Amino acid sequence: MENTQQNWYAAKVFFNRVFVFEEQLAAEGYASYIAVAKVLLKGEDHLRAARMLALSKFTPDRRYIREGALIFERKPLISSLLFFQAAPDELVYIEKMLYGKGFIYKKADGSGPAVIPPRQMASFRLVTSSGDTGLTFFADGPSINIRQGDRVRVLEGPLKGAEGYIKRIKKDRRLLVSIDGVVAVATSYIPQQFLEIVPENQ
Repeated sequence: MENTQQNWYAAKVFFNRVFVFEEQLAAEGYASYIAVAKVLLKGEDHLRAARMLALSKFTPDRRYIREGALIFERKPLISSLLFFQAAPDELVYIEKMLYGKGFIYKKADGSGPAVIPPRQMASFRLVTSSGDTGLTFFADGPSINIRQGDRVRVLEGPLKGAEGYIKRIKKDRRLLVSIDGVVAVATSYIPQQFLEIVPENQ
């Protein structure tokens, strides 16, 4: 779609229909992102997925990814959560698509859909697509004090470039990356030498 201003938004999709909604958005030309783990299927699970893919040849089943003879299942890391990119004037149309099936996250004051800053979205995508198996997810809110601690940037490793706050969780120093008002994710332990402090005004 040709829009001059594209923002990221978050949606909660009910009834385990997050991949169905992803397909609907794609059919309308909208970019979206679901944080998933790729799980290699074997045995009966592989055969079942192969049958599903054969039946959905013309309407791809987005739960599965075929790579040669291998089939992977995409398993959401955060139940029912999907991010999408759209222009502000398209949100009414997308809300109609979601009617009765979910909702778009609002600003804290309820005044309208919450726009996700590009920097937060980039760090969240980097962390959740890194393959880190030690991720821990939290509902974003005051109970986890997201902004207490140093704001840092990762300098080395698979999370290079990610920004967030250092939090001590279960005695480990971990990087906490948040999408304000939606979700936060803590990485596995990151060595101090891989981090640099980022001034709050940057």
